[in-house]
Amino acid sequence: MKKTKELSGAELEVMQILWKNDGPMTVQDVCDQLKSSKWKYRTVATLLLRMKEKDAVACVKEHNVNIYTPLLDKEEYTRSQTKSFVQKLYDGSVKDLAVSLFRSEEMTKEDIEEIRKMFDL
Repeated sequence: MKKTKELSGAELEVMQILWKNDGPMTVQDVCDQLKSSKWKYRTVATLLLRMKEKDAVACVKEHNVNIYTPLLDKEEYTRSQTKSFVQKLYDGSVKDLAVSLFRSEEMTKEDIEEIRKMFDL
């Protein structure tokens, strides 16, 4: 299995739009769905070109317009990045990650209860 290339934060934001759309998109389509208007068309086009070079997206030209489709599987990429995150920050310990999450102020009592139900604890 080949190692999945890591996407930058900006590239991931674009990839999430492609995953959500679940179909081919033009640069303009992506621009239209970006939550923040901080990026211009040219910036999004450059991001997509970089993603193509990383084999994260496929690009076909139709009527002189580039159309992009994700090549990375969302679940596979998420799993890979989670594993890398746990390895980097918690020395591979999922238990330490869970303890950190439980101790954080971000997790509500409802979140904890939902997790207990999911794991039948």
